[in-house]
Amino acid sequence: DTLARQYLWQAGIDFEHGTGHGVGSYLSVHEGPARISKLGTTPLKRGMILSNEPGYYKTDAYGIRIENLELVIGTDIAGAEKPVNAFETLTLAPIDRRLIEVAMLSADELAWLNDYHARVARTVRPQLDDNATKLWLDEATAELK
Repeated sequence: DTLARQYLWQAGIDFEHGTGHGVGSYLSVHEGPARISKLGTTPLKRGMILSNEPGYYKTDAYGIRIENLELVIGTDIAGAEKPVNAFETLTLAPIDRRLIEVAMLSADELAWLNDYHARVARTVRPQLDDNATKLWLDEATAELK
């Protein structure tokens, strides 16, 4: 939760909702006990599915939120002293390019976005029958520079 909020905090702002919550066990939208929030205390375990939805809402002006589902997985880190968890993104939909100010992205952020879009295209495109939809996906996931 802190990692998601850190850049807003640097600008002196915050969001009032949690960063994420559990989903999938009883077909409920906001499922516990796991959540990613200021109040979250339940340890995340491998196999849990949570939303990842940091955002920011400026009163009477606008709101920003991009939402994905994440699977808690194990990851190998050389020299790690204990098992380490990571997230694998399950939701594979392009992020709307109209929402992106490329000039404001760091090199790492741009690389993450381009890698994510490449994964979306690689995974989703073979499932599409319609050429118009394939062309739309190609444009929506094209590399940003």
